[in-house]
Amino acid sequence: MADEAPHILVVDDDTRLRDLLSRYLGENGFRVTVAKDAADARAKLAGLAFDALVLDVMMPGESGLDLTKWLRGVSTVPVLLLTALGETESRIDGLSRGADDYLVKPFEPRELVLRLEAILRRARIAPPAPAAAPAAVSLGSMSFDATREELTQGGSPVRLTTAEASLLKLFAENPGHVFSRDELIKKSRIEGNDRTVDVQITRLRRKIEPDPKSPRYLQTVRGEGYVLRPD
Repeated sequence: MADEAPHILVVDDDTRLRDLLSRYLGENGFRVTVAKDAADARAKLAGLAFDALVLDVMMPGESGLDLTKWLRGVSTVPVLLLTALGETESRIDGLSRGADDYLVKPFEPRELVLRLEAILRRARIAPPAPAAAPAAVSLGSMSFDATREELTQGGSPVRLTTAEASLLKLFAENPGHVFSRDELIKKSRIEGNDRTVDVQITRLRRKIEPDPKSPRYLQTVRGEGYVLRPD
């Protein structure tokens, strides 16, 4: 189904290349949203969840490198950088700021598709096997549809990042099961270490808990990990 296709944000100030990538990625099974610069990308990121970004390095205003560094402070979404700079130092700079891959212009569009597929596999976003658990769970005034990965409150959508949606889906499909931090890294779209898991749990609690400092639903099990106890 089209709604299950990975959602890619393409950020490039070159209108021709932006349109070309949008069309080519769309023809190869991706959902695509485009942004003309970093400011436009930030606006799109505030309202939509993406599975990966294709991001030009050299843009007017905020560079792709700076945007990548900012992203790594708020999200684990994979980033593939595009640039005309092929020097080793430039590649290292991009990767050190949190990029997942690096493609030098000019490039073959097919190579971009293959690289995207690779980083998406590493992010473990392949459609999961059907779960036996109920599709939706109740969290007070909120409801999470695990099949669609959608959180709503009173019928209105609540925005989740890709990592948050993946994490909540795993919990919702396994209510009452205590997940260790290692399990959460392996089974969700979180990449990092124990600290990364704790940060994502804290952010998720801010969205689903009436009082995040005293969680009612997403609870800590001391010495073991985390568990979701829906209504």
